[in-house]
Amino acid sequence: MNHEAKLEPEEQELVDSYERDEWRSVPTFQENLRQYQSYAVATFEAIGLISITLPQEDLNAIREKAAARGMSYQALIATIVHQYVTGDLVEKKPHSV
Repeated sequence: MNHEAKLEPEEQELVDSYERDEWRSVPTFQENLRQYQSYAVATFEAIGLISITLPQEDLNAIREKAAARGMSYQALIATIVHQYVTGDLVEKKPHSV
């Protein structure tokens, strides 16, 4: 019984290429790996993680607005905070009575 998965054309081309022995090792693989690992570590060190509690209604609204912009709700929250601290997001003035 054949249990092979049906591959997309691009996937099949990769398999065929590998089976034709067209793939070669990158001589600098270990060096490149260390370099990209250091990039990943630096990225995580540059990001401060926080935990906040929001009313469910607010979180739902943020998720909807983020989805409409094609981004994650976390990215939208980070954008809003960044705009606020850099002065690009200004508070509305209270309505005078």
